[in-house]
Amino acid sequence: MRLYIIFSFLLLAVICSSCVDASGVTFGPLCSGNASNRKRGCDTKYGCGNYGASRTNGKHMGLDILCADGATVYAPFDVKLNGKAVPYNNNNAINDGINLSGEGLCFKLFYVKPDRYTGTLKKGQKIGSLLPMQSVYPGIPSHVHVQMCDKSDPTKYF
Repeated sequence: MRLYIIFSFLLLAVICSSCVDASGVTFGPLCSGNASNRKRGCDTKYGCGNYGASRTNGKHMGLDILCADGATVYAPFDVKLNGKAVPYNNNNAINDGINLSGEGLCFKLFYVKPDRYTGTLKKGQKIGSLLPMQSVYPGIPSHVHVQMCDKSDPTKYF
């Protein structure tokens, strides 16, 4: 009976944690040098940084926030670090990122070298540094790629 009660409480906790209303969430500044979270526009060589933009193999499943190579990347609100996330199936200079959750959201940040992959951070604390995008995509506006875990549009949070 005791085990049943404990299991019931754990199940309820899991269910309730996924029911958090994230409709009023707004991302705080992600990068040093871009306090307003300015989005990447379009360029002739690599396309556009908005969610749903056309790509060779489908559509862009995230939102690109401008960030200079080597810039500090910050926690946009209190977050839990949930391990490594990689954008590519190959090994290149920018193939790193992190899974995060907080404020009822689950999301990934790509092209970031985190200082660590687990633990928690408060809003504004350093997550890591932007990797050298110019070494892989010369001329692209360097950026953090924000992708929701369910691949929904993150734009409403900016």
